[in-house]
Amino acid sequence: QVQLVESGGGLVQPGGSLRLSCTSSRSIFSLYFMAWYRQAPGKERELVARIPDAGTQDYGESLKGRFTISRDNAKNTVYLQMNSLKPEDTAVYYCKTRSHDDIDYWGQGTQVTVSS
Repeated sequence: QVQLVESGGGLVQPGGSLRLSCTSSRSIFSLYFMAWYRQAPGKERELVARIPDAGTQDYGESLKGRFTISRDNAKNTVYLQMNSLKPEDTAVYYCKTRSHDDIDYWGQGTQVTVSS
């Protein structure tokens, strides 16, 4: 079992920034990848960014350049830095991981609202 706990969501004005955190109960060295997804009301859940245990990050369409995913292995934490936020970025943001035996785990989600 892996527990994922997200934090850092909230209300921000358009053009503002937020940093989300996701802390794993298991060493992230032992996990295949860490990722952020988001789901807006009435829409399907979509990939925001993914960072593997080795290799390069990848991002959802049109998000690279505004969003940056990073990891701190010593803290078992992955971050999502979000800049130049837009109202259409409003969603619940979920952390996801996959173990090397191909089991997916999700966090409970954190709400991000971009509004003036």
